[in-house]
Amino acid sequence: MFDILSQDIMYAPGVGPKRKELLNKELNIHTFGDMLEYYPYKYVDRRHIYKTSELMESMSFVQVKGRILSFESFDSGKRNKRLVAHFSDGHGIVDLVWFAKSKYVIDNYDTHTEYIVFGHPTVYARRFQFAHPEIEKADSVQLSSMGMQPYYVTTEKMKRAGMTSRSIEKIIRAITDRLKAPLDETLPPFITQPRHLISRDEAFRMIHHPQDARALDQAKLRLKFEELFYVQLNIVRYASDHRRKYRGYVMAHVGQVFNGFYNHNLPFPLTEAQKRVVREIHADMKSGRQMNRLLQGDVGSGKTLVALMAALIAIDNGYQACIMAPTEILAEQHLQTVRNFLQGMQVRVELLTGIVKGKQRQEVYEALLSGSIHILVGTHAIIEDNVQFQKLGLAVIDEQHRFGVAQRARLWSKSANPPHILVMTATPIPRTLAMTLYGDLDVSVIDQLPPGRKPVYTEHKYDDQIFSLFQGIRRQINAGRQVYMVYPLIKESESLDLKNLEVGYRQMCDSFSEFRLSKVHGKMKPKEKEEEMQRFVRGETQILVATTVIEVGVNVPNASVMVIFDAQRFGLSQLHQLRGRVGRGADQSFCILVTNRKLSKETLMRINIMCSTNDGFQIAEADLKLRGPGDLEGTQQSGMAFDLKIADIAHDGQIVQMARDEAQKIIDVDPLCQKTEYEMLWSRLNALRKTNINWAAIS
Repeated sequence: MFDILSQDIMYAPGVGPKRKELLNKELNIHTFGDMLEYYPYKYVDRRHIYKTSELMESMSFVQVKGRILSFESFDSGKRNKRLVAHFSDGHGIVDLVWFAKSKYVIDNYDTHTEYIVFGHPTVYARRFQFAHPEIEKADSVQLSSMGMQPYYVTTEKMKRAGMTSRSIEKIIRAITDRLKAPLDETLPPFITQPRHLISRDEAFRMIHHPQDARALDQAKLRLKFEELFYVQLNIVRYASDHRRKYRGYVMAHVGQVFNGFYNHNLPFPLTEAQKRVVREIHADMKSGRQMNRLLQGDVGSGKTLVALMAALIAIDNGYQACIMAPTEILAEQHLQTVRNFLQGMQVRVELLTGIVKGKQRQEVYEALLSGSIHILVGTHAIIEDNVQFQKLGLAVIDEQHRFGVAQRARLWSKSANPPHILVMTATPIPRTLAMTLYGDLDVSVIDQLPPGRKPVYTEHKYDDQIFSLFQGIRRQINAGRQVYMVYPLIKESESLDLKNLEVGYRQMCDSFSEFRLSKVHGKMKPKEKEEEMQRFVRGETQILVATTVIEVGVNVPNASVMVIFDAQRFGLSQLHQLRGRVGRGADQSFCILVTNRKLSKETLMRINIMCSTNDGFQIAEADLKLRGPGDLEGTQQSGMAFDLKIADIAHDGQIVQMARDEAQKIIDVDPLCQKTEYEMLWSRLNALRKTNINWAAIS
């Protein structure tokens, strides 16, 4: 059967071979269907005519109706002319300006015809003007039928080839005019009717040519819901299949190792949140199904301790555990932390990273295979093919967003049955994003900090207030404390007016000549970086000048000050992670955000949020709303399981939940995807999975 949506875009009116190539390369549009799914980014109401006397500089796009009084031409450089048409509606005069195509304008517009002029009004020489406006004869335009004009993103290459937003609009209108029969439905009535969703056909027509705001809202709701519904259906189907197919090791026994640690080695009482999470993890481990759990907790909330207690349960049941970290520094920190916790206990903990070589590495391999290593801490080295465990029962993955989903899955091959998986992150993930990014995982949250931890005091300073900042730093160091100073770049960039680490390091050496400084950045050799870090950890240097390599890294309780230069260049979640490097001791700690005075409204809002709260979840929600999911730290690396074309996780949380609820209902009733009443849904999901949508992470 002929499907018009699959027709080659070349055959759409106004396209042809050259424009087809542009659409293919620039927008990844190949078919009529792709074109219909290229949604406008904004709309302008074309039903209202303004008087020239009503114009204001704050207006975006308006239209006025009148006549051209005269043309005037001005030279503007070599072979360039600026053409100005003086235009009046009887209430005032505005200028229409062209910096190119002046011959076309003179040949096609005259002083006798009434026109409707549409564009963005600006003021030049105390008169309103429209640069390169859209002009149509007034008698050819029916304002009542124009509705809201859509605007589409076009690239510079497209603009140079004469393909504008208006060109896209005309192509889409021509395609929708060709759609004589309604488009096939992709959601059944038992979903659309209770949710008051319009048909797919109506939604596609109205999203591109809405008559009013209400019609636009209806179209958006239908298309956003459908997009999110199939993402969620794929996730819950995958999670359901996974639970059914993979049996987990049963670890019901809590024995001597766990109890010995709890009664004799636990350095401080667990918070209620930690106790709750340990219970949730143990319930999974003894359930007979494989645990796949995401453990969220703010910096310093005690996630490592909880992960260790899960590992001790595995050991009590005769299994091994591993903890995988994204960097050697963090892996070594975990090793030290775990060994300190287990001091005096008969639990063997070893390290496997790039620095473990030769005979020492071979010994680790052999001890893993014999079962004499109980807990292995390491980096990506753990998932190498030649690393074999005797009986791996639990894999803990720290800072999951630094690892791809495929790497997580490779841990499964280390054991006869897939081990229990505990994924940890100190980057709080807003609920709607977690529901989609990590929708196949159960979620535990440690939402309490251990008692005695003082919130970090955060302050915003401008770079012309540096003298008072340095006085405060000097006082802290003289009191025996240490200081982090973070820069966004290693070397100066011509395109960005930023402080950089090399210049900053020299300045700090001059300004604090009485103290010792370390320098750390991502371009250093691992051994050099480690030596500089360790000097700071041992207290041999008082100031560590660094890039964001310390965002996830060493634990230095004596460090009480974090100074972040050019803080406007960092996202909220990244600023919060950096702030988490201090506040680990009993003393009051400080985070100073240094910026220039030229801040946008959004940037100032971000800085103010940081200064007003230490709650990582509040910060993550704000960051999601300000920047969107695609820009959040780490989400691109994590293998985002979808490419959303119209929905916005940051602002469509209610629709995400609505889609999740509907998807879960379907899976509860038809877990094997076989019932005829849901055939439309499974057929559509399979079709989507064969497209270029990135479903990899949940497939």
